[in-house]
Amino acid sequence: MATRHHQHAAAAPQPANRGAAVLTGKQKAAAAAGGRPEERNARRRALGDIGNLVHAQVQLPEGINRPITRSFGAQLLKKAQANGAGASKNAEAAAPAPAPKPVARRPALKAAPRAEQAAKAGENRKQPEAAAHKLPRKKVVNTLTAVMSHRSKEACGLKSKPKSPVEDIDKLDGDNELAVVDYIEDIYSYYKSAQHQSRPVDYMGRQPEIDTNMRAILVDWLVEVAHKFELMPESFYLAIYIIDRFLSMQAVPRRELQLVGVAAMLIACKYEEIWAPEVNDLISIADNAYSRQRILGMEKSILNRMSWNLTVPTPYVFLVRFVKAAGSDKELEHMVFFFAEMALMEYGLVSLCPSLLAASAVYAARCTLKKSPLWTETLKHHTGFSELQLMEPAKVLVTSHARAPQNKLRAVYRKYAGEQFARVSMQPPAVAAQGLA
Repeated sequence: MATRHHQHAAAAPQPANRGAAVLTGKQKAAAAAGGRPEERNARRRALGDIGNLVHAQVQLPEGINRPITRSFGAQLLKKAQANGAGASKNAEAAAPAPAPKPVARRPALKAAPRAEQAAKAGENRKQPEAAAHKLPRKKVVNTLTAVMSHRSKEACGLKSKPKSPVEDIDKLDGDNELAVVDYIEDIYSYYKSAQHQSRPVDYMGRQPEIDTNMRAILVDWLVEVAHKFELMPESFYLAIYIIDRFLSMQAVPRRELQLVGVAAMLIACKYEEIWAPEVNDLISIADNAYSRQRILGMEKSILNRMSWNLTVPTPYVFLVRFVKAAGSDKELEHMVFFFAEMALMEYGLVSLCPSLLAASAVYAARCTLKKSPLWTETLKHHTGFSELQLMEPAKVLVTSHARAPQNKLRAVYRKYAGEQFARVSMQPPAVAAQGLA
């Protein structure tokens, strides 16, 4: 069956229009039915070439007899176009190449001069110009006036002794908010102006039952009290100020002098301390000499007499600033505070302003520790006192230091003889060569 079918297909005649497209079943039906009446009689106008017509004469290869379908015709056309493109390329390759055009040679360029050669050439050009504009240098002549002035300065030591500058003692505290660097100068300017208000005066002439020795005993006892209760230095200095201020305004019997000291310490602790000692603690340390009612009554009397004015600059606020100006030396700092507390026991220094008392303590400490120079421009700037103004108070402090080991009132001496304060009180006193002993 299959062999007979193939033979029949091979013997069938080939259509005349091999290269034409074969109509499908739907197209044949449409052609048989015909279109509209006017299209049946008139021949349809052929469309233009839109790329779907096969113009090349396609020949079937030998041995292939089959109808040319649309896909098969496209394959044959693609092969024919490929064969035509290859033939054109071979023809171009076989054609002789055109003769090359003669290239005109450009003249050779000279190499650009190097940067060093250009710089040398520029310098050579500038030298005659500079020589033309160069003025003769004026000869230096040493006149008689200049020579004499120079010799006078050398003889007076002005040339070999430069003026020492004032150091900025707050430069390391720029990031410390508690140091208030921006306002510190204004604060101490106010302290120096306010220290002259409400100052104690020479009151011993108006105290019939009290003398300087009794006052020294009271201060020596308060040094031990403050040390035992571990009070802040501000509390101790304020308590001494309250005592001297109250005694300057009112006469006090001998038997009530210690009561005044206890009440003054209570007031100062309430003003300065975070945890102030209680009244019972003060009664106990006073050996039950005064009752609670008497201590509170004296406290009220002192505050009313002083008009409740306790905000005053004491020597301590100036000591902190002046020690900073003297330099960061711990031994010097302990020595300064030793002399400051020794000064509180000296009645002759009661009427001095706090800044002068603090500056005198700094000067005495520097003399004792043999610091050089004894008084700097920085200290003079911040204290406001010259070395000559401090000589007399410093002599009193150095004398008190020399007598301290044999003195009966040695609370300050024993306090600063401990290891906590570097035993500064045991240092030998300033010698007579420094003009203080």
